[in-house]
Amino acid sequence: MMNGAQALMKTLVDAGVEVCFSNPGTSEMHFVAALDSEPKMRAVLALFEGVATGAADGYARMADKPAATLLHLGPGLGNGLANLHNARKGKVPVVNIVGDHATNHVKYDAQLQSDIETVARNVSPGFVRTATSTATLCKDAAEAIAAARSLPNQVATLILPADVSWGEGGTPSAPLAPPKPAPADDATIEAIAAAIRTGKKAALLMGGRSLREPSMLAAARLAQHCGVVLLAETFPTRMERGAGLPPIERLAYLAELATVQLTDVEHLILVDAKAPVSFFAYPGKQSYLVPDTCTVHTLAAPHQDILASLEKLNNALGASRAKPRLQTGQSPGRPKGKLTAEKVCKAVGHVMPENTILVDESITSGLMLSAMTAGAPRHDLITLTGGAIGQGLPNAVGAAVACPHRPVLALIGDGSAMYTNQALWTMARERLNVTTIIFNNASYSVLNIELERVGAEKIGAKAKSQLDLRGPVLNFAQLAQGMGVHGVRVDTAEDLLKALDYALATSGPHLIEVMVPESLSGMKRRILPWMLRSLPSLPLPVTRALKKKLAP
Repeated sequence: MMNGAQALMKTLVDAGVEVCFSNPGTSEMHFVAALDSEPKMRAVLALFEGVATGAADGYARMADKPAATLLHLGPGLGNGLANLHNARKGKVPVVNIVGDHATNHVKYDAQLQSDIETVARNVSPGFVRTATSTATLCKDAAEAIAAARSLPNQVATLILPADVSWGEGGTPSAPLAPPKPAPADDATIEAIAAAIRTGKKAALLMGGRSLREPSMLAAARLAQHCGVVLLAETFPTRMERGAGLPPIERLAYLAELATVQLTDVEHLILVDAKAPVSFFAYPGKQSYLVPDTCTVHTLAAPHQDILASLEKLNNALGASRAKPRLQTGQSPGRPKGKLTAEKVCKAVGHVMPENTILVDESITSGLMLSAMTAGAPRHDLITLTGGAIGQGLPNAVGAAVACPHRPVLALIGDGSAMYTNQALWTMARERLNVTTIIFNNASYSVLNIELERVGAEKIGAKAKSQLDLRGPVLNFAQLAQGMGVHGVRVDTAEDLLKALDYALATSGPHLIEVMVPESLSGMKRRILPWMLRSLPSLPLPVTRALKKKLAP
């Protein structure tokens, strides 16, 4: 006879949930003990709940199936909320198991008692449930997994009271098959085909699952045959890129540039994406970035069959046999001399091996990363989908667990890295093949930029000090070594290339701390003024123009 936790464990693995990223406490001890009863379940310990939730997110992006998290009561879930927010915005499947007090203990309002369901609804609005008995626990779990895997994918939270976990009489439940998605209907296809046939400028804005090779190739055939512009959402959940794949430019983060990319577009066709809006509101500027003269069409929503919808549209327009334009293989030359953020991006593009998983949370320092890696060997890109910083290091953990034979390269800003640097310990414990590059410019550079963009006036020393990471300057190489990760600090391109060669040739985790000037200076002195002067004439693709502008 199984207890509830043992039956739950078997229900999880039978449904394909075979990794649990955990940070447990007393109320979860029967689940922890049940790990020994199920050899198919891998347990990965995180020293902070935000690492566990971010790792589950990164795992699911690369494995195309959910992992579980194990979190301790309401405060544990609260500590993991930021990266669950990112997973929700990225439509990533995650199954949260959140322990709770035994049902007969709730009435005493003990120190850790809280309203877990209310906390959970912020990040898993589609499925939150508290298991009420051992007999029905596994049915609840099967429905949670099915909810996470249904389209659009989502975060599902199952709250597990301790007595439901330890109770006897648990019975595993068989997996539930998620519904099969349908493509766009004929009327939608004909309306969009008619809009394209007008010859007016049309663009596909692609997001979510559409940024995988089959859908990208279908979109590229449409672009080649009909002259449709291809754009990707600003922060893709997972985007396949590099030589041999269609070049699709991401919509710019800065609203001023995104507006340029959408100039003269009269038909914007959404493919698993939403109409673009600016990241924040700014005084005197529009938040909705679609031109007033543009009509927005939805070819395929997140719950629909993306590839089948694109293929139906191609058939309607005679584009099915068109030869798509593909990205040629090319890499930037070796950078030299004193490091800048641009040279770091150039070095990454120069050395990046085939099949890399590139995790980008470099914020302002990574401005040139997209341009410098466009022609790199084929790779996957993971980005900061929800804007809550601290995603990159945990995502790298999860991606490496999902794909142990692929190199993972994570580019992280210094401010972001301090949110979840405990992920380094998990990398060391699990011997994960992750190379982390930390841009140390001793500043929240993006906030310095935003301070001026929002129109704040009379910016004095006290305000500036809140965005300054000097005094003391963080030493990430030493922090890495303290958590069992090989760490080095470099300030020249030659030393960076040497460190990258060593890290990529040596198994296990590595951290390279790159000492670079504050990105704000380059952004303000060279890049932003040029962007603003060039708004009326800036050609697409923007990344090509930027690369040419910043070439040494």
